[in-house]
Amino acid sequence: MDMKKEFGTTRNGETASCYILKNSKGMKAVVSDFGAALLKLYVPDKNGKSQDVVLGYETLEDYENGGDSVGATVGRVANRIGTGAFELNGKKYELTKNDNGENTLHGGTDFYNKRMWSVKEEDDTHVVFMLVSPDGDQGFPGEVKIEVSYTVTEENELKIHYYAIPDQDTLLNMTNHSYFNLAGHASGTACNAKVWLDADAFTETDAELIPTGTVIPVEGTPMDFREGKKVAKEIGADYKPLKLAGGYDHNWVLNGSGFRKAASAESEETGIKMEVYTDLPGIQFYSGNFLAGAKGKEGAVYGKGCGICFETQYFPDAIHKDNFESPITKAGEVYDTTTTYRFC
Repeated sequence: MDMKKEFGTTRNGETASCYILKNSKGMKAVVSDFGAALLKLYVPDKNGKSQDVVLGYETLEDYENGGDSVGATVGRVANRIGTGAFELNGKKYELTKNDNGENTLHGGTDFYNKRMWSVKEEDDTHVVFMLVSPDGDQGFPGEVKIEVSYTVTEENELKIHYYAIPDQDTLLNMTNHSYFNLAGHASGTACNAKVWLDADAFTETDAELIPTGTVIPVEGTPMDFREGKKVAKEIGADYKPLKLAGGYDHNWVLNGSGFRKAASAESEETGIKMEVYTDLPGIQFYSGNFLAGAKGKEGAVYGKGCGICFETQYFPDAIHKDNFESPITKAGEVYDTTTTYRFC
């Protein structure tokens, strides 16, 4: 299709491309086969001006070298696994301890977003990326054939669909780590956005942000977003979970089940509102606490709080918590989940 452009050459000599997906209403997503990443997302604001509402880097080299999982497809297991190890079917598996030297974060150091993905299909509105993750990849058992598709719809939605089949029992918990700033990616803080989360509780963590297994009601705490409020309103509250994380970086226990609206965010400056839909039990709402002045696209500088994430997921460290929904996908079973970001 004519909506494919060369993005650059990786340090391994592979040619990466970006794919431009758009609808007739002015919405446009730019994604890449390097990391199956979301690079840009343009939506019209209240004045009809196109705004890029996701943080990103300028060049392929920046994505190779950059941290913070900007725009990333994350797998096999998003978020944290305590002790950097787990047992499955009586066998212990050791993972890379890339978080505080004790735990595993986003699969370890061999990130999915630092790899070239192949392209299964493409057209003007969607693209399907493929990755074969071999047995033992990142320390996890089983070969897994993974597909991640991005689709832009006429309803101003960006749909992300994950589909995978392992040949052994394994853990799967994939997500997208895009940072959103609905005032525009280069506008500074994203914490003036009004956020709503359909969750009556969140999962308590220890000092290393590993869940304890306890679920805490949000009622009467700064974690209560059920009526909607600006992120900045209580982010600095004297509340232990916020102090431990340096802001919001927690898993909310979503109400309901099946595919439903889980969250929303809205910018007063641009009038852009985003709704988040998922079929998963949890969402990691992250207020960009560890962004530390990275140089982004178009000369932007992304400091603390310049982007907020809505990472749909199974609960962190679920493999170690019997009361959390299991992240295990059995051999030959299908892992199939969809997250949609709808702009209205």
